[in-house]
Amino acid sequence: MDKGNLAVDPRGLIFEAYRIDGITSAECRSIFLDWALGVPAQVDMRAALNELRAEYIHANRDHPMNAVIAEGLDKTAPSPRRRGGRGGRT
Repeated sequence: MDKGNLAVDPRGLIFEAYRIDGITSAECRSIFLDWALGVPAQVDMRAALNELRAEYIHANRDHPMNAVIAEGLDKTAPSPRRRGGRGGRT
C-alpha cells in the first residue's frame, strides 16, 4: 500500500498515523483534525470515514485511530429532525 493510496487521504495522514508505534488517542485526534480540515467541502464526510474504516480497521484492530474514526462517524450520523412550533406539539 502506497502513502496516499486512498483518494480521501491524498496526503497520507491517516495512513501514516496507523504506522506510528505507540501513538496516543490525543495524537490520533490531532492528526484526524488536520485530515478533516483538508477534506474538500463537496466530499461526503460520512462516506470518506467509511472508506477509511474499511481500509484500516481489520489490520489494525487495537489502534486508537479506530475509535477516532468511529467517533467521527457518530458525529456525522443524521439526527432525527426536530419539529418545533405547532408541528412539535401535535
